[in-house]
Amino acid sequence: MDNNLHSLPRRLIELRIEHGDLDDLIDRATIDRPDDELVLRRLKKRRLVLRDKIARIEAELDPPEPA
Repeated sequence: MDNNLHSLPRRLIELRIEHGDLDDLIDRATIDRPDDELVLRRLKKRRLVLRDKIARIEAELDPPEPA
């Protein structure tokens, strides 16, 4: 059971949820505090890091087939 908690598919789901949460947070921050560019920049940078992690895990789970 402990093995399942640390599996790549589970980590991928967690990262996708976190990425979606950040999308919502960025949307709200854009509306509520449009002048706070530093906060928006930090949130967007974190979202990019998550997107990179998601892409790496997806590639590991489903590697491209050789040509």
